[in-house]
Amino acid sequence: MAATPAPPAAPPKPTWDPRKTEPPFPWLRPTIRIRLTLLYGGMFLIAGILLLSIIYLLAAQALNVGSDLPFNIEGGSRVSSNTCHNLPTGTQVPADEVNAALNECVNKMRQNALDNLLSRSLLALLGLAVIAFAFGYAMAGRVLSPLGRITRTARRVAGTDLSRRIELDGPDDELKELSDTFDEMLDRLERAFTAQQRFVGNASHELRTPLAINRTLLEVQLSDPDAPPELQQLGKTLLATNERSEQLVEGLLLLARSDNQIVERKPVDLAEVADRAVDQVRSEADAKGVEIRGDRAPAVVQGNGVLMERIALNLVQNAVRYNVPDDGWVEVTTEAQHGQAVIVVTNTGPVVPAYEIDNLFEPFRRLRTERTGSDKGVGLGLSIARSVARAHGGRIIAEPREGGGLVMRVTLPL
Repeated sequence: MAATPAPPAAPPKPTWDPRKTEPPFPWLRPTIRIRLTLLYGGMFLIAGILLLSIIYLLAAQALNVGSDLPFNIEGGSRVSSNTCHNLPTGTQVPADEVNAALNECVNKMRQNALDNLLSRSLLALLGLAVIAFAFGYAMAGRVLSPLGRITRTARRVAGTDLSRRIELDGPDDELKELSDTFDEMLDRLERAFTAQQRFVGNASHELRTPLAINRTLLEVQLSDPDAPPELQQLGKTLLATNERSEQLVEGLLLLARSDNQIVERKPVDLAEVADRAVDQVRSEADAKGVEIRGDRAPAVVQGNGVLMERIALNLVQNAVRYNVPDDGWVEVTTEAQHGQAVIVVTNTGPVVPAYEIDNLFEPFRRLRTERTGSDKGVGLGLSIARSVARAHGGRIIAEPREGGGLVMRVTLPL
């Protein structure tokens, strides 16, 4: 008996992280508010420096630093001063010495006055600059507050809550025009998504009835013991095809419902949900020789229990069906960490390139194949799981596993 060839080596894991990471110093992020503050404060600082330079030059010109005295002392006499300590002493001092000493003393006093003016002006300018930066920061925040409102609304819309609107009040300026345009775009998007979901839901409901009738007729025909073997085989084939169509319809209906936000939420334990999903897939896993293992710790979230179970069931079913033929395993774990509930489904299986991961979440897509020619499902499992996770405010991430297979991680807020 030939040995089973080892699966090919998995491609190297990408060194980049596609998820958005927080910067190490978020308060240093060059936001528009910070840049406007620096612009306002910088302009004020430059204007203050220019004004101070002009005042300093005008004051120096008015004081005539370095020039001679506008008067001269003629003849010797006794001179004294409380501020000029370099004056010559005596009762009869030559006029030239007195004039030179007075000139030096007055020029020094002029320079001291200019230095004092400059130092005090610089301190005043520094204080006013701090006030200007704070005032600019406050004013920039007030001017940009509509943009913050638009951003918050866009984030809520990104969570598939298309009912949010900005409805910005105030003057009819550029920001209000942007807000009104954004609201009009949201109106159109909401109408388009609502029409799409209504169409899928109505089509699914309309298709249920004929499929149910077909299934009943086929089951009645197959229950006839006198039916010839050829007819029995044809009935089984048609029944399998009908069952696949019913799965497709149910998947489309669930996908249409799960794209909306969940309004009614109840406490749901992911450990219990995962246990129920494992129990439903246990017989299929045993038939394929796939071992299901893993520790499941309690992790209670607020949501819809039926939809939560659909996430776990779809992930575990895919992990079992797309596995290796021998010695395969599936690990299902749940835990609560960092304010989030996490369910992780890891399995052995074929090597999945990193660039194929995003395609797996598209409807009717499988690894390197489209919707046709497979008996493992209808290609909606991961699409439904992602839609349900988004509807609960969470997300699902798939990563290639070294050696083959996938690591599916679903995170939901507690």
